[in-house]
Amino acid sequence: MHIDYLRVSVTDRCNLRCIYCHCLDDCDFIDRREILRFEEIRRIVRLFAECGIRKVRLTGGEPLIRRDVIELIRGLAAVSNIEDLALTTNGVLLEQMAEQLKAAGLMRVNVSLDSVQRENYKRITGFDLLGKVMTGIRKAIEVGLSPVRINAIILRGVNELDVGSLAELSMEMPVAVRFIEYCPTHKGAVPEEFFVPNSQVRRSIEDRFGRLAAAVVPNSNGPAVYFKIRGGAGSVGFISGRTKVFCQSCNRLRLTSDGKVMPCLYSANSYDLKGLIRGGAGDEQILALLKKIIVEKRGYTRLNSFTEEFSMRNVGG
Repeated sequence: MHIDYLRVSVTDRCNLRCIYCHCLDDCDFIDRREILRFEEIRRIVRLFAECGIRKVRLTGGEPLIRRDVIELIRGLAAVSNIEDLALTTNGVLLEQMAEQLKAAGLMRVNVSLDSVQRENYKRITGFDLLGKVMTGIRKAIEVGLSPVRINAIILRGVNELDVGSLAELSMEMPVAVRFIEYCPTHKGAVPEEFFVPNSQVRRSIEDRFGRLAAAVVPNSNGPAVYFKIRGGAGSVGFISGRTKVFCQSCNRLRLTSDGKVMPCLYSANSYDLKGLIRGGAGDEQILALLKKIIVEKRGYTRLNSFTEEFSMRNVGG
């Protein structure tokens, strides 16, 4: 597998309090001085591009709350050989920022959205902001941040009944609604019994809309498998990282907001690029490490990579 995809967490902070993350309840945020600066992120991406990285996705926390995110996107868009620059957001700030994001060079967005029922959205996130998110999604489509993808995690007893209304978004708008199997990563996570397999989610969709037909979606070389509801403007997708193992086709690395590279989400090993950079390391020294990480990545699977518990907001979604 050619390793060509880098996910970059630009902050561990968020403006929501989702029940499987509890960002605003945590007190263990990374000290701001330890977060990678704009020029450090750009340098790392530039060097990764020399090693074959062609796709970059900005994540968080919530990346749009970072004050210099537009400048950061503009800088990354100018990096030679980066062919795809995307961002994952909760959508709260998307309406007011969509035009600036597009003008800066962002190509597309994924929006995390677990319910389109107002009260349930508020229950899941802690805030009554569903209207702002839906307006943001429409604005992203309008300005051309496409394809827009909506990521939903289904939890038993929480939003199981929202599957149909989430899937229905793909009937109304040219979006890909993707259902991602929940995977707890820390003790404060939602308990194991809340897990809903995507096989059940798909049955729920087909019971309501009929048999799904396979679909081809642009820029879809990741783990998602896509389908269409008959007559739909968009598609539905399933990312079944819990019930299936697709490690052999995984092409991504992760850069944490405090400057560590993780070859695998479940890896106990990480590499401190920030320490090298702030210690005065030259490009050749950093390039040598990046090449080592990429070689190491090819040997990782979920079955041979073990780590202590971690929070996804620190690693990047």
